[in-house]
Amino acid sequence: SCSTVLKTLHFITSPLSEEEGNFSLAYIITIHKELEMFVRLLRAIYMPQNIYCIHIDEKSPRDYKTAVQNIVNCFENIFISSKREHVVYAGFSRLQADINCMRDLVNSKVQWNYVINLCGQDYPLKTNKEIIQYIKSKWNGKNITPGIVQPLHVKHRTEVSYREYIHSGVPYVYPAKIRKAQPPHNLTIYFGSAYYILTRDFVHFALSDARAKALLEWSRDTYSPDEHYWVTLNRLPG
Repeated sequence: SCSTVLKTLHFITSPLSEEEGNFSLAYIITIHKELEMFVRLLRAIYMPQNIYCIHIDEKSPRDYKTAVQNIVNCFENIFISSKREHVVYAGFSRLQADINCMRDLVNSKVQWNYVINLCGQDYPLKTNKEIIQYIKSKWNGKNITPGIVQPLHVKHRTEVSYREYIHSGVPYVYPAKIRKAQPPHNLTIYFGSAYYILTRDFVHFALSDARAKALLEWSRDTYSPDEHYWVTLNRLPG
């Protein structure tokens, strides 16, 4: 039962400070295995003033999906992504999973300030309050999505077309012998982390701007597009 979940797992049920209560974070968590690890992560980052979108890999076992849904049902501010992807490592589906959650989050009633993406094997080193204070002190109004101009040794990731294949039931990404067109809008491709802390305004921009949409389409057949997509958009002037 939900009362047992809240009590035995010691979920926090009210904001721990006024500062935290007035600064809501959104989380995107992509998961596919190890239920207990996911619960430990969720318990560590859970605050009632935050909002959480959980993307479950569509190819995860049915009993795993059911177990996650049963936990999520106990909370008003946690939900399963309305659109789920068959996630392939280093494939476009991993980026699309985040975007699916972003669309759900911008349509939610919670007026969150920043969104943070995690995978099921992550675990926080800082408290909710420490994360908020770090954002406010150094990044207020800015995104944390570090990167550099795409290095030579990873240029192949966006210069040739990649396709998703399945071998012995295992999906993977492999290059095709097709050279890609140049990036749209004469964009300079940057390369960095797939993980980020993004402002609400930037998320609206990423979901609606013509350049962002064009880059997303262009990135469909690239290798690990989540490692260039956010950082490239963040380097656009303005």
